[in-house]
Amino acid sequence: MPTRPFRFSVCLLTTGSRPAWQARARQAEDLGYDVLQVPDHLGMPAPFPALVSAADATTTLRLGTFVLNTGFYRPALLARDIADTDQLTDGRLEIGLGAGYAGAEFRTAELPYPPPGERVDHLAHTVAELHRLFATPEHVPAVRQHPAPPLLVAGLGDRVLRLAAREADIVGFPDLSPRTRPGSDPRRVLAERVDHVRAEAGARFGHLELNLFVSAVVLPTATSAAPDLTAVRRATPDLTEDQVRQLPNVLTGSPDEIAETLHHYRDTYGVTYFSVLEPHLTDFAKVIARLR
Repeated sequence: MPTRPFRFSVCLLTTGSRPAWQARARQAEDLGYDVLQVPDHLGMPAPFPALVSAADATTTLRLGTFVLNTGFYRPALLARDIADTDQLTDGRLEIGLGAGYAGAEFRTAELPYPPPGERVDHLAHTVAELHRLFATPEHVPAVRQHPAPPLLVAGLGDRVLRLAAREADIVGFPDLSPRTRPGSDPRRVLAERVDHVRAEAGARFGHLELNLFVSAVVLPTATSAAPDLTAVRRATPDLTEDQVRQLPNVLTGSPDEIAETLHHYRDTYGVTYFSVLEPHLTDFAKVIARLR
């Protein structure tokens, strides 16, 4: 099977005015990103209207969610929103789903916060129902892409990755640091999770796209050759400085060095799709330029 090409996405965290939002969407397209993504958290963009607005301002940029909290949705209602958004974005929609993890947001939304197993059950039910509904010729509204928009399922647990391996088009690996323990090799976390997906996917594995969420992109500056990892260190207080630098989600070095790292991820693990957060929009674009 030929080598899968790289793809790159940026997750935008605020909308603001229509002109400002659409200007950032055009900027992402001009910088070489393949996909603009939005999260699904209270206090951040409402995913579907934001993606439709971004589509109006761009021509080739694909639009995705990273990732929808399926606990906020019922499958039939979600299928309606997906189908109409796929039509209104001219078939450029990609759907990312997750089990949901922010208990405070469930409570604010006046929704029960089920235990982890039940949240994964609901994710699996949602995926099954979306497949069924979009395969039904009578389903209205109809999706623009056939059989359906590409589906990304993201998570780190065995059950979520089993679901992704067997039912999704794209497997998403979010922040890997929670699975990294003091004294362990952070680089083994990604290898172990990919091995799990490979075992669960079987013959499907060669057709899956593997996505890695990048939590930090740190380029050396003219005044300091040492990358600033302060924000990442706050999120990983139990890890040493060396372990933080080795996290697969943390990319440090010059654009050429980071490009070499991403080639290594593709050659070693099969990861070809990388998502960064909005604060790294322009820095990571310098890496994209090396890989085109």
